[in-house]
Amino acid sequence: MPRIAVIPGDGIGKEVITQGLRLLSALDRWHGLGLEFDELDLGADRYLRDGTTMPPGMFDTFRREYQAIFLGALGDPRIPSNVHAKDILLGSRFELDLYINLRPIQLLDSRYCPLKDTEPAQVDMVVFRENTEGLYTGIGGQFKRGTPDEVALETEMNTRKGVERIIRAAFDYARISERKSVCMSDKANAMRHGHDLWQRVFKDVAAEYPEIEAFHLYVDVLAMEMVRKPERFSVIVTNNLFGDIVTDLGAQIQGGIGLAASGNIHPGKVSLFEPVHGSAPDIAGKGIANPLATFLSAGMMLAHLGHPKLETQLREAVKFCLNRNFVTPELGGKCQTHQVADAALTFLENQ
Repeated sequence: MPRIAVIPGDGIGKEVITQGLRLLSALDRWHGLGLEFDELDLGADRYLRDGTTMPPGMFDTFRREYQAIFLGALGDPRIPSNVHAKDILLGSRFELDLYINLRPIQLLDSRYCPLKDTEPAQVDMVVFRENTEGLYTGIGGQFKRGTPDEVALETEMNTRKGVERIIRAAFDYARISERKSVCMSDKANAMRHGHDLWQRVFKDVAAEYPEIEAFHLYVDVLAMEMVRKPERFSVIVTNNLFGDIVTDLGAQIQGGIGLAASGNIHPGKVSLFEPVHGSAPDIAGKGIANPLATFLSAGMMLAHLGHPKLETQLREAVKFCLNRNFVTPELGGKCQTHQVADAALTFLENQ
């Protein structure tokens, strides 16, 4: 019986997760999935109440007792340091070794794309962002802080193991999903040590997948090409920092951050799924948060649990909501959060 840890989090995270659970619970009933949901008291309110970000032993509990984590959003203006968000999200990525940050970029309704005359068939790519190394490891330091002679160092860490497994995951996905190409993006012309490793590993791994076109772009060129000709891309693999940036560019191309889903994945192990939008404290409690990225993230979670057809159904439900204007004010609609979920449930029930 798949057991899912639910962390609604902060702000609108609580609202969108509530609606996401409505859809997941309905699919569970209709398809006999045997899902079990455990809502965890983690987030800003818990931190402000007793100082807890992640209880001792929680990551071991995740590994031992859960197959997935379903996260809403983290961030609260009452906690300027966002220490709780760092410990929960980044802590999970590193402690659970969630080395794949999987970001689908798919246009479901051309009206929401900012690129002129762009149709859904032209925007259908998946980004594999390395999720545990790079510039996000905290390696570095400051010397003579606060003086005119201050020095600050931020070190990018790239390991052969880490680079190879994310590149191999991208090629494996391309092969299984019958996608035509894998593009690796780096900045090896300026970052000659770490990104030379990426170049060499990409060449070695690509040779094992002769049926898949393998090509390379520097990250600045990648960003330009994603805007100029998004249909050029099928699977993209890149490092932590560049992946963080280009996936948000991709989110805008597909219609906005409110349609951006993500998975923080270790294949075969407990993994974390979340919409990538923030906690949006300015609209929290108003009932107008856009839940569509949460629905797409729920679909990714179901695929991870062995139900890829239900992921397809959820994606089609989101497409239905977009096409029929069952959307919140963020996307120009008049629906409340629960009304979007109502529309999605109606669609799913008729499948």
